[in-house]
Formats: sequence, C-alpha cells, structure tokens
Amino acid sequence: MKIKSIKKLIGLFLIFNFIVCCKTDKIEGVIIGDTLLAHQSFAENQKMQHLISNALQKDKKSIIELKDFPNGGAASAYDLGYVLTQIIYRIGEDEFAEIMREIPKAKRKGLEGLIMVGLEYGDNDYDGKVDNKRMGIEFPQLIEVFKE
Repeated sequence: MKIKSIKKLIGLFLIFNFIVCCKTDKIEGVIIGDTLLAHQSFAENQKMQHLISNALQKDKKSIIELKDFPNGGAASAYDLGYVLTQIIYRIGEDEFAEIMREIPKAKRKGLEGLIMVGLEYGDNDYDGKVDNKRMGIEFPQLIEVFKE
C-alpha cells in the first residue's frame, strides 16, 4: 500500500514539475531571449506569451504592459527590447507608429530606449549574431513619434 502511495506521489510530482518548469521561449515566432526567460517564473512566462500574442494583434494595452514587464534589469532589459523590435517588424513600423500615437506620451516613456537596445543587441535578422542596428535607420517614423 505504501509503495502505491509513493508511486502516486512521485507521479504527481513529475506532472507538476513538467507543468511548472516548461517555460516557452518562442511565441508566434517572437523569441524571448535566454536571460529574460531565466528571470521569469512560469506564471510570468504565461503572462508574457499572452501579451506578445495580443501585441501582435496591435493591442496597445499589451504593448505598454510589455514595456513595463518585470525583467530583472541588465541583459534581461535588452532581451525585452528584442521582443519589442520583433513585434515591430512583424506588424510593421507604420502600424506600430500609429499605435504609439494613440498612447499618451507618459505611457510611452522608456519604450524608445528598449527599442534602441533591442535593435542594437537583438538578432532581428535571425542569423545568430547581434545586429547593432540603429533606430534612426530602422524605424525613422518611430523616432518622429517619440519626438512629438
């Protein structure tokens, strides 16, 4: 009887461990960098998946929530910027600029910096190397929106 109970307990532990420990590093083609992923709990990862999906559907609230998403700072912030640049490339700079115009300036604060580091340190062309791109060249419309 005890062996059955122990086996059942081990089985439940393994199922729980599988569910809790399996964070997703790619959502609808958007890659979450390793450092950002490492600083996320399972629940935070689930939340980020939801926000990315909604941001790809041009939901401005989700874009702002992504900007403010807890990331642990340092390299994780670069990874968060990379998530944002991938979203911009996917929905297009024109559409993203329109969304930014609908968001109050106070809520946009910090977004420009994240996009800048996402371009500089992200691998937006997926060639295995950081891109070292500049916002003025890649997203000139967004520069204008952030100046408004």
